[in-house]
Amino acid sequence: MIAGMNEQDFMAYIIFGLILNFVFSILFGIYLSNNIGIKEMMESKGDKEQPMWVGISLFIPYTKMIITLYRVAVLQIYFLNKGLSHKEFWVYMTHEHE
Repeated sequence: MIAGMNEQDFMAYIIFGLILNFVFSILFGIYLSNNIGIKEMMESKGDKEQPMWVGISLFIPYTKMIITLYRVAVLQIYFLNKGLSHKEFWVYMTHEHE
């Protein structure tokens, strides 16, 4: 038993969480590319690497999906509501900040 459930159930939750993450990530990527443009995104992408905890979160059910939804919330609340653009969000997400 893992976390109070059978191993098969736990793996099913992990797999379902990963599927939801990929759906949300793909939809978020399509949304950004429609608002910024693929060429513009490729030209303005930085070299920022994801933190190690983001990679580890793949093994915790639904955590990766929650991280993607957090990024959507940051885009909406911090950038779009303050009059900033989608491109400024993209630069924020892909460049190192000092």
